[in-house]
Amino acid sequence: MSRLKVDAIRHNSATSDAITMASDGTCTAKLTSVSGGPLSHRNLIMNGKAIVFQRYLGGSQVTVNNGSNNYCMDRWYGRGEGSKGVFTFHQHDIQSQGQGAHAALRVNVTTTSTPSTDDVYKVAQRIEGRNIDGLGFGTSAAKTITLSFLTKSSETGTHGGSIMNGAQNRSYPFTYTINSAGNWEQKSITIPGDTSGTWSSGSDVGLEVNFDMGTAESNYRRPAGSWYNGRAEGADGAVQLITQSGANWYATKIQLEIGDTATSFEHIPYTDELARCQRYYYQHVRGDNKVMGASVGYQANDIFLMIYPKVTMRAAPSLVQETGTNYYRAYQNGGYDMFDSWANTWNTHENMFCLNANASQGLQSSGGVPQMIITSQPGAYVAFNAEL
Repeated sequence: MSRLKVDAIRHNSATSDAITMASDGTCTAKLTSVSGGPLSHRNLIMNGKAIVFQRYLGGSQVTVNNGSNNYCMDRWYGRGEGSKGVFTFHQHDIQSQGQGAHAALRVNVTTTSTPSTDDVYKVAQRIEGRNIDGLGFGTSAAKTITLSFLTKSSETGTHGGSIMNGAQNRSYPFTYTINSAGNWEQKSITIPGDTSGTWSSGSDVGLEVNFDMGTAESNYRRPAGSWYNGRAEGADGAVQLITQSGANWYATKIQLEIGDTATSFEHIPYTDELARCQRYYYQHVRGDNKVMGASVGYQANDIFLMIYPKVTMRAAPSLVQETGTNYYRAYQNGGYDMFDSWANTWNTHENMFCLNANASQGLQSSGGVPQMIITSQPGAYVAFNAEL
């Protein structure tokens, strides 16, 4: 039986692993890293195939028509300006299209607009500072990174986007070309590390990846291919999707990694991808007759429910809930109480959430003894949001 000898681990190439056998039967394995990055967990993007979708039921669309970050698939949000231009943002099923992915991000323009002044139209993901500290951005040791993705659009030509820091005062506009309308095309953009600027390594925004859907030329677009000392959401002269009625844009298998070479997409098991996303948004319960947990009675008509998330969240989260008549039920002493909502959170932190319900939510007799809490309407929903 031959012996396997680990010969070397190289950290500066994207070459394949190799095994050689000597005349005496000894095997030598050369284990390589990928472009100076790790063999696994090299993708800084989360949910790059848009498979985690905690916020909504399958098939749901988010209408992007305001100046807020409208989240759809986990970690991805769409942003628009007022109701000037409107697009829908949703998870699009591409299982039958032979791309090795279940779903893609999809943008569909429903109301056109000619962007002006500070108008921004985009889809984006913010990456936590703790996950980019290995890039060395803002220092002389800043590493080159590569963004790659599979995309298609109804609009051919030069499209754009950017990499930007959390303070939005350092950015790198980039472009890519859609050659044929309606066909999947693989894209790759190599970006030199930024030796200037401030890049957070904390629990706030470290880096943002933007795909521009029609930002105005006047303020937030800059020439592609170099670092800019300010905010740039996209590149000068790129396609403005928001100006085209019914226009579509899709992307999946999105990857951001260390090095100057785009490697094959890192497929992460669904359970692992879900756990990564739950640091930022945790759906606790959805639907009818779902157990939420055991609560304690503080006093008459006043209870507290402790919830422990699956993973440590990025920060103390805010409560997200759907409410309505008799949406929730508290079992105790052989009977139950119905109530409509949760009043608030109390003493909530990254590892524990405490919800309070009392008489103002319709609670009538619970209190003083433990209860089992379940949902009692199909529309009931409780989640916790700690997004960047």
